[in-house]
Amino acid sequence: MVQDRSLGSRLFSIINYTLISLFALTTIIPFVHVTAASFTTAEELRQQPFVLFPTAFSLDAYKYILTTDTVVRSMGVTLFITLAGTFVNIAMTTLMAYPLSRKTLVGRSRIMLMVLFTMLFQGGMIPTFLVVKQLGLLNTYWAVILPGAISAFNLIVMKNFFQQLPDGLEESAKIDGANDLLILLKIVIPLSMPAIATFSLFYAVGHWNSFLTPVLYLNNPEKWPIQVLLRQIVIMSQGGFGDAAEMGADFVPPPEQTLKSAVIVFANLPILLVYPFLQKHFAKGVFLGSVKG
Repeated sequence: MVQDRSLGSRLFSIINYTLISLFALTTIIPFVHVTAASFTTAEELRQQPFVLFPTAFSLDAYKYILTTDTVVRSMGVTLFITLAGTFVNIAMTTLMAYPLSRKTLVGRSRIMLMVLFTMLFQGGMIPTFLVVKQLGLLNTYWAVILPGAISAFNLIVMKNFFQQLPDGLEESAKIDGANDLLILLKIVIPLSMPAIATFSLFYAVGHWNSFLTPVLYLNNPEKWPIQVLLRQIVIMSQGGFGDAAEMGADFVPPPEQTLKSAVIVFANLPILLVYPFLQKHFAKGVFLGSVKG
């Protein structure tokens, strides 16, 4: 029979839940405010800067964002970079992590030291730009995808995940005549879907929010992803030096504050919609991949 909890235990639970709720509100309220501000009018925001429930509903900010086909094209560019980049990231990370997880790999320790070295020291912006230029990747989508094809941290965690798989599976497959590539595709990857889903989310969010890399390597405005274009819209709304010709002749700068809020919602909504489908794999993958060193 379960005994009743003591007064001190119940008091601790109340305080604990109260603090957790307060911390949760500090993260949720800004999202609610930004979303509400994007659907309200400029007049209401001038009268009441902090809005949680708009009284005057308006879609003007979103109409301005979708005024021309430029935004739709940039969204397509971002989707392509996110999907293609995530595929390249997962493929290259998996193909490198699996051999490093095998103790029979010659030079395994030296390769891991080189991987760890890249976590501490990097070439920097200018050397990376010169390498990309010499490879002829400037103003191509590969310049955004290939330089960060493998994350050293994700590689190490995925390697640790592969090390936890039973050795008997690989040995049984080899007895049946399977080679290393077939073992990876038919056995290891299906069993590693939680980790793959987790790192797919990490990589996808990175590509979706990528801003500095496209600014450095993509000079053609038609190849700008949504983050760069939305920055251009905000600059124009502030009377800055954005290229209005790229937004179309019918573009009229909207109210600055409502536009900024709409830009934030527009840029983050797709990733927020994808996350619930990967949440289960997200928690499981990170936990399993970080237990064993």
